[in-house]
Order: sequence, then C-alpha cells, then structure tokens
Amino acid sequence: MLQPKRTKFRKVHRGRLKGKFKRRTTLLFGDLGLEALEPCWLTGRQIEAGRRVLSRITKRGGRITIGPFPDKSVTYRPPET
Repeated sequence: MLQPKRTKFRKVHRGRLKGKFKRRTTLLFGDLGLEALEPCWLTGRQIEAGRRVLSRITKRGGRITIGPFPDKSVTYRPPET
C-alpha cells in the first residue's frame, strides 16, 4: 500500500478542495486511466483498489502508473463522541 517512508511532521493542515483538474483531459501515455468525477481526498486503500482493478482488466500484461500519492494524513473523529 502507498504511504510515505518519512514525513517532517505527523499531521498536516487540512486545507481545502480546489476542484477537478481541467487542464489535461487526455492520457499522456497508456490506454486506461481513472478520472475523478468530483474533488475528494483519496486514501491509500482507494488508490490500491483502483490499481487492482486496472491490473485485473489488463490481465497483468500492461504497465500501470499511479499519479496521486496519499501523503496527507486525514484523521476522523471516533464514533459516539
């Protein structure tokens, strides 16, 4: 699963979601790709699930390149607090 080896700080500021990437709509290389339909933060598990689906579609014959990297840790409030 994707995660950074070392980070300078444990937690980062949340920031804001700026929207979809509008500049480039075609793939630079390859035949398959994933497109975000709305702005969101992707977790490492979600990226790994997408990679597994792509590897299943290509029958493990193609090369898969993953663009986003989950380097922002987002914590959630525990239930019933």
